[in-house]
Amino acid sequence: MSALAPPVAGARRDAEPSRPAEKSAMRGRRPQRLTPGRIGLYFFLFFAALFFLLPFYVMIVTSLKTMDEIRLGSIFAWPSDLTVQPWIVAWQEACTGLDCSGIQVGFWNSVRILVPSVIVSILFGAVNGYALSFWRVRGANLFFGVLLVGAFIPYQVFIYPLVRIMAQFGLYGTLPGIVTIHVIFGMPIMTLLFRNYYASLPAELFKAARVDGGGFWQIFVHVMLPMSPPIIIVATILQVTGIWNDFILGLTFAGRDNLPMTVQLNNIVNSTTGERAYNVNMAATILTALVPLTVYFVSGRWFVRGIAAGSMKG
Repeated sequence: MSALAPPVAGARRDAEPSRPAEKSAMRGRRPQRLTPGRIGLYFFLFFAALFFLLPFYVMIVTSLKTMDEIRLGSIFAWPSDLTVQPWIVAWQEACTGLDCSGIQVGFWNSVRILVPSVIVSILFGAVNGYALSFWRVRGANLFFGVLLVGAFIPYQVFIYPLVRIMAQFGLYGTLPGIVTIHVIFGMPIMTLLFRNYYASLPAELFKAARVDGGGFWQIFVHVMLPMSPPIIIVATILQVTGIWNDFILGLTFAGRDNLPMTVQLNNIVNSTTGERAYNVNMAATILTALVPLTVYFVSGRWFVRGIAAGSMKG
């Protein structure tokens, strides 16, 4: 055995220098010079980022200024007297009508609406997509087509009939009512996402589970759900941003005691009594946008991976 040791060690020494070269070859060569196309791409990305980030910068610096400094008109200047008082006022003291409890009331209303709406709509969409992909029943394609048509009809068409239906069942203006509305409107796109994802999975997995005696729910829980994290992340991002940013449905169906953050933000910004506090308005706007912004920044790469996973398997 000792006689074999030197050649093995030598082979390892010979192989080690080639590993960095192999890794660099796999990564690809870095461009040695700037081409006109690359320079144009950099310019486009720079101005695109400037176009979207400049308004956000103005909102941030305005929210950190006093009203005396805002009246000077230098909207791009960094605050000379930095203050977070507008943020405190926006969160705790800003008036939405006669109630001056700040936008925190709308924040917690939005959380109470968001959490059950996202969970229930994703669960129903996953079950529908699973059933339409593997448990083919008569009329399944027609049902799927009706769902898709419903996804492209404007909300305004459904509002009045849904108001009458919700009033008949005693759900109009209640928290369960607005959650039900979000689940209904999220059903088409959620079903489409999960149906396409499950249709791209190997059918042999489902057949093998059926041979082993698995039923509808057993296969769904033990086979399909463990393979669904990529599309669940995509669905969660879509639902969180869509429901949190909703204004029309919340204004119409949530009721006075459950108004979401977007509706209360509108009441703060469009208040016509007294002095218009631009710093408080900007702070309230940023606070309202923090949840979808955080979701995008934290889960953005997972969103791309989930979309890519479905497309590659398809």
